[in-house]
Amino acid sequence: METSYVGSTLLNLLHQTAFFNLTWGNYLMIVVACVFLYLAIAKGYEPLLLLPIAFGMLLVNIYPDIMKPVSEDAAGGLLYYFYLLDEWSILPSLIFMGVGAMTDFGPLIANPKSFLLGAAAQFGIFTAYFGAIAMGFNDKAAAAISIIGGADGPTSIFLAGKLGQVALLGPIAVAAYSYMSLVPIIQPPIMKLLTTEKERKIKMEQLRPVSKLEKILFPIIVTIVVCLLLPTTAPLIGMLMLGNLFRESGVVKQLMETASNALMYIVVILLGTSVGATTSAEAFINYSTLCIVALGLIAFAFGTAAGVLFGKLMCVATHGKVNPLIGSAGVSAVPMAARVSQKVGAEADPTNFLLMHAMGPNVAGVIGTAVAAGTFMAVFGIV
Repeated sequence: METSYVGSTLLNLLHQTAFFNLTWGNYLMIVVACVFLYLAIAKGYEPLLLLPIAFGMLLVNIYPDIMKPVSEDAAGGLLYYFYLLDEWSILPSLIFMGVGAMTDFGPLIANPKSFLLGAAAQFGIFTAYFGAIAMGFNDKAAAAISIIGGADGPTSIFLAGKLGQVALLGPIAVAAYSYMSLVPIIQPPIMKLLTTEKERKIKMEQLRPVSKLEKILFPIIVTIVVCLLLPTTAPLIGMLMLGNLFRESGVVKQLMETASNALMYIVVILLGTSVGATTSAEAFINYSTLCIVALGLIAFAFGTAAGVLFGKLMCVATHGKVNPLIGSAGVSAVPMAARVSQKVGAEADPTNFLLMHAMGPNVAGVIGTAVAAGTFMAVFGIV
């Protein structure tokens, strides 16, 4: 009898393991998560984003109840509460504040033409929008999907929530953040394909010094102008500019340090793991999700190409004073895209320093993507 009891107990324990509850899809997603972890740890592809996303993906496919929603009978899973902060647009807005506190807007102020490169790179958004409609998505779903083309995870999450596309929020967020993390892989081949070696070697003139007064006035003026035209952008543009004002005012060092360090990293942990945890096999392996991932990649490629091509146009217009590579930084992945512009330029000429020049379009891309999201919200009457 004792042998039977021990045997049944061991059998019950065995059936409680995940091996008896996982599908082939779960195993596939676990493999994908491990690949992402490898890219984050071994290759260093934006580990601050990719590592928590990959680990959230790993957790939810081993233990799906970690994302279990609240019910009358039981509380929700741990990562479900993190996810609610995404759905309520809280974490995306805080991310923008952290980005503002960490980013020097000086290159954009010194070279206002950078706004044109940032605007050109938003072409990928509209490519994705019409592509999504062609694939059968409704207008609001297509708009939410399209922001992936700007390589802007927080804005993608923000717009999907505002447009009521909660069912698509997970795949959209994962696609956007994955492409942000994989900027060093995706962008260089496109940049090299569309430019000549001579163009990649172009050295740009040093940017003019920007006064402290200019840096203080810039976030205030942008907030007033943009938010008056598109009030719905206030949560994103407002937080971005508030964080930058913390940085440039010089009177709230503690707030700047908190926003750009402790708070920013806490938000990244919560947002990254909860976004990754939306990729359960049941939710992720389906036709709609695969379409979203494909559309995001196409849109990101088009946005990068449009920025580079507009950079080539500016190169011609300025008689060779603009390196077209900085146009690729017009997507919203800051500062990753700017670093890639620097890297590709340095490969052509190790003495070429494009980073600060690329930061102008990069910051413009952040603003441009938020404006695009606000435009969609205005079109659909979302307040």
